[in-house]
Amino acid sequence: MSNTFEKILKEGERKGYFRLHNNGAKIEYLPSGHKENLNDPEEKVRAEYYFDLIEKYNYPAARIELEVEMPDRTPERYADIVIYEDDGKRKPYIVVECKKDGISDAEFEQATKQAIANARVLHAPFANCVAGNTRRAMETAAWNDKEPEKATITDIPISYGKIEEFRYKKGDTNWDLKPIDQDDLKRAFQKCHDTLWAGGKRAPTTAFDEFAKIIFVKIRDEKRGRKTGDPYDFQIKTHESAESVYKRINAIYQEAKKIDPEVFKEDLKIEPEELYTVVEHLQGISLDKTDLDTKGVAFEHFMEDFFKGKSGQFFTPRNIVSFAVKMMGIKNDDLVLDPACGSGGFLLHALDEVRAQAKGYYPDEEKEQWRYWHDFAQNNLFGIEINDSIARVAKMNMIIHDDGHTNVIGHDALNDIEKMTAKNSGFAKNRFDIIVTNPPFGANVKRSEHPYLEKFALGKKKDAKGKIKAMDNQKTEVLFIERCIDFLKPETGQIAIVLPDGILSNSTLQYVRDFLIEKTQIQAIVSLPQFAFTHFGAGVKSSLVFVRKKGGKEKLGRYKIFMAIAEHIGYEATGKKDAKNDFNDIYEEYKKFKK
Repeated sequence: MSNTFEKILKEGERKGYFRLHNNGAKIEYLPSGHKENLNDPEEKVRAEYYFDLIEKYNYPAARIELEVEMPDRTPERYADIVIYEDDGKRKPYIVVECKKDGISDAEFEQATKQAIANARVLHAPFANCVAGNTRRAMETAAWNDKEPEKATITDIPISYGKIEEFRYKKGDTNWDLKPIDQDDLKRAFQKCHDTLWAGGKRAPTTAFDEFAKIIFVKIRDEKRGRKTGDPYDFQIKTHESAESVYKRINAIYQEAKKIDPEVFKEDLKIEPEELYTVVEHLQGISLDKTDLDTKGVAFEHFMEDFFKGKSGQFFTPRNIVSFAVKMMGIKNDDLVLDPACGSGGFLLHALDEVRAQAKGYYPDEEKEQWRYWHDFAQNNLFGIEINDSIARVAKMNMIIHDDGHTNVIGHDALNDIEKMTAKNSGFAKNRFDIIVTNPPFGANVKRSEHPYLEKFALGKKKDAKGKIKAMDNQKTEVLFIERCIDFLKPETGQIAIVLPDGILSNSTLQYVRDFLIEKTQIQAIVSLPQFAFTHFGAGVKSSLVFVRKKGGKEKLGRYKIFMAIAEHIGYEATGKKDAKNDFNDIYEEYKKFKK
C-alpha cells in the first residue's frame, strides 16, 4: 500500500469519512455504512476518490451513495459511486465508475462507456471514469461514441459549480500538480508505454523514444514560468479535441528542440489520439515535485526491459554502479566521464554522491545545496554513447533527475578525440579526474571499417619476428582501456571500469596487462560473481578494476593491490532480491587498506 494512500486512510478515518476494520482489511464508508474488502485494488481507487469527492470537490458525504443498483437492468448492474443534488437522494448528479489502476486503454474506454450508460439510466448530467491517476469526466447528454472528446470536460464541477476550462493550476491548494509515490509512478509510466507500444504496432525502442519526448515536454511545462493561478499547458481542456492537445504539446516540444537541439532531433511520431491518452495518464502528476529517488527508481525500472536485449544493450545493475562510484570518492569539483554511458547510471550515481555531500555541508541552506550539486551536474558530468537513441535516453534520465544532460553526446568514444572536442570542447585528452564505466564487451572493431584502430597502441601487436604491425581487429573492451587512459589527467586521474576476467587472466592478453601496468597504478580489483550481469542480458564473468593514471615520467616499484571477491551483490542470478550485499563490507575494508 502506497504511503499516499495510507495517509488518505488515516486522514479520512480521522475526519469521519470512513472507518477501517480487521486491521485495515475492510473499509466502512460513512455515513452510509457500506463495507467493502480493501484488499481489492479497485476498492482502493474508490476509497481514494471518495476521499477526494468530500475533501477536494466539497460534496457532502450524506449525498454520496455507493453500489447504486441500476433500475430495470438484467442482469443486475451497479454504479460504483453516485453523487446526488439533494439530501433525499432523488436527483443523481454525477455517476462514477472506478477501475483499478493500470488497466489497458481498451478497458478504460469500455469503462467510460459503462459510466455514461449508468449516467443515462439515472438521468445524471455528469459521468466520470477513474482508474488511479487516469480520470475522464464527461457530460452525459453530449456523449457520442465516435467523438468522445466533445463530451469530455477537464473535470467534474466542484460543489455543483461551473465546468472549468482547465483543472490543473499553479499554486492552487487543491488543483496544483501533486507528487506521486514510486509504485503509482511506475504504473503511470507503464500505462504510457502500453499506449505508445500499441500492442506491438511500434517496436519497444520506438515506443520508449516517443515516451521520452513526451516526458521531456511534461517536465519542461512544469518548469516554465507562470503566475499563481495560471493553468499548466500539459493537460486536456474541456471539450478539447485530440488535434488541439497535440498542437499545444507539440509547440512546447518544438520550442525545446530549438533551445536544446542535442536532446531530441526528431519530431513527435505519434498520432494525436495516442498523445491525448498519454496526457490523460500524466496530467495531474508533478514530476518536478516528486522525490528524486522515486523518479529515478521508477524510470530505471521502466528502462530495464528496454536495456535487456530489446535494444541490443544491457543494463548495469544499480548495486554495482553505486559501489563503483562510491569507491572513487567523487567531489563536486571533479570532472567525471563515462565514455560508454548507456542510460547514464554511473553519471547519475556520481550526481547522487555530490547531492549527499551538499546536504551534509549545507544542512539548513537549500539554495547552497542546490548550487553545490547543480553546478557539478551542469559543468562536470560528461557522457559519450555511440547509439543516438540511447544517448537521448541518458539525457532524459538525467533531466528526470533534475538535469546534468548538457554534456552527454551521441558519438563513438573510440573515434578520434579531436572529433569529440569539436562537438563539445569539454571532451579532451588528459582532462578528466574520474572515469566510471562499463564498456561494451566482445564486439570486434575492424580496421577495414574503422581506420582509427591503427592509431591505438593496443591496435598494434608484435608479429613472430618482433615487428610491430597494425591488427586487423581488436575487442572493444581492450580499446576502451586505452581510451579511458587517454582521457584521464596524468598522476591523479582514476578509473573504475568493469572488465571481463579474460583480460586479467588469459595468456594471449598479456600485452594488454603489460600496457595497463605501464600506464597506470592498479589500486583494486573486485571480482564479481558469474551471474552479476546474466539477469540484465550478459553473462561474461567480470571484475571491477580501479586504477590511477601515472604521470609522464613516473615509475613505480612494488606496491600492494587491494583484492576482494563479491559473492553477494544484493540479488541472485534470477534477479530476485538477496538480503546480502558484500559491497558495503568491501568498501570498509578498502578504506582501511588505503590508510
